Amino acid sequence: MYWLRKDQITFPNADLANADGILAVGGDLSAERLIEAYQNGIFPWFNPEDPIIWWSPNPRFVLFPDEIKVSKSMRPYFNQKKFKITCDTVFEQVIKSCSKQNRSGQRGGTWITDNMVEAYVNLHRLGYAHSVEVWNEDELVGGLYGISLGKIFFGESMFSKVSNASKFGFITLVKKLTEQGYNLIDCQQETNHLASLGARSIPRKQFLAFLADNESYELEPKSWKGIFD
Repeated sequence: MYWLRKDQITFPNADLANADGILAVGGDLSAERLIEAYQNGIFPWFNPEDPIIWWSPNPRFVLFPDEIKVSKSMRPYFNQKKFKITCDTVFEQVIKSCSKQNRSGQRGGTWITDNMVEAYVNLHRLGYAHSVEVWNEDELVGGLYGISLGKIFFGESMFSKVSNASKFGFITLVKKLTEQGYNLIDCQQETNHLASLGARSIPRKQFLAFLADNESYELEPKSWKGIFD
């Protein structure tokens, strides 16, 4: 495990993470450091009372966009256009809703600290972090957020206030990213929810190879407003 100084933006190689997937501790949540982390297969996850912990698990849980699974039970939601979908209209509300979502056996809840909210809202303002919002009339009933770099979307968290709202938003996003030529969606760690949608584990080396290939695409931030119009 490596200790990072606040003036040390670079990370050790992700393959040096321990058996639990922990690579480094310390540093800060500056935009520059976060982008460096995601480009190299690393993400932060820590409890409020802990120092910042940086992870690169092996295997890595990912979704290839063309492998998305839409169950029969979800099809009526799309046929009936059950929800309205928007993007990047209420990012801060989405991430704060994710922080309050109760979860069983997976990352969620209090790990999205106030400092994390501030850091990702800053990334959103810079054009790197994006939110997908799911509406039932004028009520926000679900959503998700993550980071987009090149042709990879790094999913962070999702929430749902009514049945299948977050699933509806995620499937809609995957279909749109497929149209735009995205190659991979990083789900970080395994959950039954994402597995039911087609996500699967791949070796970390394979994931890092995708990241290396991703550098051939434009990594600069882009606006996502109106992509579902």
